[in-house]
Amino acid sequence: MRAGPATALLAVGVLTGCAGGSTAVTDPPLCSVGDEGAGHGVILMAQSVPTAEWIPCIRAALPLGWDFHHLDARNGSARFWLDSDRDGPQAVEVRLQASCDTDDTTEVPSDREGMRRLERVDRVSPTYTGERYYVFEGGCLTVAFSLDGDSAGEALAVSSQVVGVVARADLAAQVREESGGRLDLDPPEGDP
Repeated sequence: MRAGPATALLAVGVLTGCAGGSTAVTDPPLCSVGDEGAGHGVILMAQSVPTAEWIPCIRAALPLGWDFHHLDARNGSARFWLDSDRDGPQAVEVRLQASCDTDDTTEVPSDREGMRRLERVDRVSPTYTGERYYVFEGGCLTVAFSLDGDSAGEALAVSSQVVGVVARADLAAQVREESGGRLDLDPPEGDP
């Protein structure tokens, strides 16, 4: 049985009370858990970056050879990693921040509505490394990759298919509904 978001929110309350506090989560931040909405990790990420309109999540089952590593949430940022049996541990890092440095990037057509997409390739051989940025209102989603396998393009496509986003408004509605209206995703204006 899955604990409701109230439990996750109480844990986050402890997190946000500590300057620079963080917490690691070993359950994947799923976009949806059956009919129950997003997983706790997604809610935790939303609370870590309260300005972000979109929150990253894992939207599909990971393909064979890929595993979720863990999620790290801190005040102001959150990230999770994906391991690959071909490309190595923490081959893909997904970060959420209020903003990001997109200097020396190239803008390409976005595959996500309402987001600008920029890319930077740092190295092609022997390891294919770089970042893909999705910039949107109040946040930046970065997919950083360091791929050691023979088919880096395939690995990057897999990460693009697996990593999705959930609207902050949907998460706020989920928290209100699951808590019977007792809790909010974000504190009311003026609260510390």
